[in-house]
Amino acid sequence: MYGEKHKADDNRYFPQTIFRGFNNNKVGYVLKSIGSGRRADVVLMSHVNLLLVGIFIKMVNPRVKLVMITHGIEVWRPVAAWKKWLLGKIDLFIPVSQFTKDKMKTLYGLPETKFSVMNNCLDPFLEQPLLKGKVGFLLERYGLNSQSQVMLTVSRMVDTEQYKGYDRVLEALPALIPQYPQLRYLLVGKYDSVEKNRLDAIIRKLGLEDKVIFTGFVPEGEMALHFKLADLFIMPSEKEGFGIVFIEAMYYGLPVIAGNKDGSVDALCNGELGTIINPDKLPEIEAAIKKILDNPTQHKPNQQKLKAQFSYEWYKRKLHKSLQSVIS
Repeated sequence: MYGEKHKADDNRYFPQTIFRGFNNNKVGYVLKSIGSGRRADVVLMSHVNLLLVGIFIKMVNPRVKLVMITHGIEVWRPVAAWKKWLLGKIDLFIPVSQFTKDKMKTLYGLPETKFSVMNNCLDPFLEQPLLKGKVGFLLERYGLNSQSQVMLTVSRMVDTEQYKGYDRVLEALPALIPQYPQLRYLLVGKYDSVEKNRLDAIIRKLGLEDKVIFTGFVPEGEMALHFKLADLFIMPSEKEGFGIVFIEAMYYGLPVIAGNKDGSVDALCNGELGTIINPDKLPEIEAAIKKILDNPTQHKPNQQKLKAQFSYEWYKRKLHKSLQSVIS
């Protein structure tokens, strides 16, 4: 691990007995990784930025199998010829979505046999869904009432990542408000000043000042309550590697709307667990929202399928199977 020298960020995920940090010493990290790799059968890299470390290990231990997890945008763009050649030395890629796999095959000319798609899973420590309904103190905090119909997006909002689609949801609101006067849009997450100013300008232009709520940062302990505050989750993104927030929203019972141009499709099981729309087509966004608001119960995700597809136990079994296939 590369991080603090003596402790992990969360002992639940990285027990102190197995965690090793390097106190931001990159050279020390590389040297110790190579040393450990000399005795390894398989080296698992969690990001493409660790490619060179893996190649150094391969140089001192030619029999080692290199496995790399790939997420999204970091492997969605062309690379220099030397880096493309190095990527060809990886024995197995584990992309988090079919979309990322297809992008990599096209960009890097990699064969099908070098891929094993593994979607992200639900956090095994995720707070259990609450049986009760919307929490009163959050209704009061955000100026809502028991009749409010709440759409939710959970996302970081920064001007360098304007692909989450929340601005398209804002543009859809004027057509929806006359039919759903109690509709409110709750945007949960940190934002920078540039992006907040851009969104505020859109809100003023559309006359939505009393319809949109920015919460800012919400602590982990309150996230389950915010999911339960909503009637649907929507994030028509165009550059999502997978979108763990989608499966978390479904875990808390929310109908979900996502885009059809990225890894969101995997998170919604090609539309089996939620509604997939073209994020560039405003009428599709509006129609999807109407469909759910008119009958939210009918569009709740199938919990049995969700847990079967995205449980931590399923993830462990598939990872073990993928690593075994490399070794054998």
